[in-house]
Amino acid sequence: MKELKNHLLCLIAVCIWTITPSQAQLKTANIDTLVEHAMQKFGVQGLSLGIIKDGQVVHSRGYGINTIHQNKKVDEHTRFAIASNTKAFTSAAIAILVDEGKLNWEDKVIDYIPEFKMYDPYVTANFTIIDLLCHRSGLDLGAGDLMFFPDGADFKLKDVLNSFQYQKPVSDFRTTFTYNNLMYIVAGELITRVSGMSWCAYIETKIMKPLGMKETGCSYETLTSKQNIASPHAVTKEETKAIKPFQIGLAAPAGGIYSSIGDMMKWMSLHLNAGNFQQQQLISEKNHLKMWTPHIQLAFNPTPKAPYRIHSSNYGLGWSIFDLNGYVLFGHTGGLPGMLSQVILIPELEIGVVVLTNTSEGGAYAHASIVRTIVDNYLGLNDFNWTNKLYKRYEDYQENGDSITVQVWATIANNTSGQPDVEAYTGTYEDNWFGKAEVFMKNGKAHIQFLRSPQLNGELQYYKGNSFAIKWQYQDANADAFAIFSLDEEGLAQSIKMKGISPEIDFSFDFQHLDLQRVQTDPVKK
Repeated sequence: MKELKNHLLCLIAVCIWTITPSQAQLKTANIDTLVEHAMQKFGVQGLSLGIIKDGQVVHSRGYGINTIHQNKKVDEHTRFAIASNTKAFTSAAIAILVDEGKLNWEDKVIDYIPEFKMYDPYVTANFTIIDLLCHRSGLDLGAGDLMFFPDGADFKLKDVLNSFQYQKPVSDFRTTFTYNNLMYIVAGELITRVSGMSWCAYIETKIMKPLGMKETGCSYETLTSKQNIASPHAVTKEETKAIKPFQIGLAAPAGGIYSSIGDMMKWMSLHLNAGNFQQQQLISEKNHLKMWTPHIQLAFNPTPKAPYRIHSSNYGLGWSIFDLNGYVLFGHTGGLPGMLSQVILIPELEIGVVVLTNTSEGGAYAHASIVRTIVDNYLGLNDFNWTNKLYKRYEDYQENGDSITVQVWATIANNTSGQPDVEAYTGTYEDNWFGKAEVFMKNGKAHIQFLRSPQLNGELQYYKGNSFAIKWQYQDANADAFAIFSLDEEGLAQSIKMKGISPEIDFSFDFQHLDLQRVQTDPVKK
């Protein structure tokens, strides 16, 4: 990846920055320079950027290409996965149901989904609809995401509902923000049971159609046309490769939507106008405010430092909420393999910014540098040089993860210590919520296969002690893992604990939450 010369950032600073929010003016050519610089720095293949101000579209443009396999350019109609920006659609659908008088925010989940059962009976009995939407369940970060990460697993809604009783909390109920996707799957089912329509049909009917979001679909699987869709890409030090679109399945209410920046600006306009779009009140102001009210605090600082002066960060219902230099901002990020996005709204200034990208992991740093630069400009702040500063963090991120994984695989390649009798490890192991895994011999080597998640299979390569490293068949994300066996007094394996090899592994590969107990000692025949 080639770097642009330092004078380019100076050019950006001179052309873009002004003195006060009311005077801020952004020119298309200057934005183009900013975006193209960020894309080159972070190796992003394709990107779309949309900006609205005072009810008007002031920028709507695509950059780069849909896929490295074709020279088809991204435009304002190109559709990307918006991933967790979907969560705000799910909370908006529930707000509409409240407006319709079909439920209340404080209703108990078990009143609509009786089979919902948490680890603690008190939590089960008192878990409300609001609790589903603001990440205060007490469960660990990403708990249960292995049911749809990687894609291709066969888990259903009943498995998600069944899993909660086996997932031990890591904090007390309603005390701590801990991001969790599974609760949004439950929220999607709640919408289905209350409305009589699927989650997808409800948001299409109540949100997408009234907004005229004709280029938006509930998930990749539901898109009727596969034309002009950005392909996801993964970047390593060795190569940039196009990867297959992530099939999110049952987790669509948490992160399934595909959209274009043209459609997303309609979505942003709805929220900048407190639930009103073109004189139609789709969400009442009261319930729109409910989504934008902090329900759990992430951080607080009574004496923040200039220039950003961030006093607090919070989470509402599908929205992150924080203050910046005297203004309250609402937004969210989204991430799936090869697809990263960000939305930021500043209601007091009537500003909305959306960036959609098709490259991991650089896309996250690219959209952050672009959004932060644009927001800083509108707030009248000096150039913080976000692109270069975030590039340093990106390099550190890569180096941190790479150094560990490289060291692990080098240790395995150069292993001269005697390998344990791996046949003593073969058999069937089972986790209460994730199901069975088979450890078996194939061509003289030990392998592991999770029966309900076909892409989680690979060779067990000896590392140290009773630990093995697994290079999965699935390589669209950096998700290789350790398997650590516990033995009985006879040296026979009894259980397996797991964790990701890279410290930078995506939290949705939550191998650490598995508790695999041996249920069959006979060798598995393969």
